[in-house]
Amino acid sequence: MIRVFIADDEAPARERLRELLEDIAAEVPASVAGEAKNGLEVLERLPQSGAQVLLLDIQMPGMGGLEVARHLALLPEAPTVVFVTAHDRHAVEAFELNALDYLLKPVRAARLAAALKKASAGAAPGRAQLAQAASGAREYLSVAERHRIVLVPVQDVVFLRAEQKYVTLRTRSQEHLVEESLVALEREFAGRFVRIHRNCLVSRAAIRGFERGGGGEEDPRWLVVLEGVAERLPVSRRQWPALRELVAEKP
Repeated sequence: MIRVFIADDEAPARERLRELLEDIAAEVPASVAGEAKNGLEVLERLPQSGAQVLLLDIQMPGMGGLEVARHLALLPEAPTVVFVTAHDRHAVEAFELNALDYLLKPVRAARLAAALKKASAGAAPGRAQLAQAASGAREYLSVAERHRIVLVPVQDVVFLRAEQKYVTLRTRSQEHLVEESLVALEREFAGRFVRIHRNCLVSRAAIRGFERGGGGEEDPRWLVVLEGVAERLPVSRRQWPALRELVAEKP
């Protein structure tokens, strides 16, 4: 018996998937472990549901299916994801390129049965596959804590600093550790963050100025002043010219 979680913002679409699961029960026994009508509900409800397979609509209000799947990939026992979509050439090409399974609406019973058989025998999609299939930057970064997922809005992040194999994510009020590459984060959020040092990215919007550090007049060392945090972060000599120009361009 496969435990299936259904996520779609349209009630008729969820109802159709339930009916199809009943239709194919003799071929692929399955039970509905839970449902959600948007991405945030999926992240809240699925970790405790015990679902093995997630039927996930791609286009949902607030947070799309691909971003939801990227957050769920943090779970120790992440479900296998089968994306459900209306015909979208870009999405289909991205899924096929990254070996992600998908169903086209209207979903047919035979295709659903085949997808569930494949999902029950396969592994959950990896974060790298999902990142490559995504067409835009995430709105949230996520942290897995005690079988739940904590979401941090990217707009609230003041800086990201690499420390050993983790990256420290700092907001004005909290600090989290995420297992992501600083290089990958810089690439994904290039318009929002700027590198100030080989191990640190800061929010462009949070920069309030610079203070002179411990260097002498001929070799000054600069520290960046960020809104909302008391800590001053060092700016490398290599990054200083670009940062100085960035601040000069601010209105």
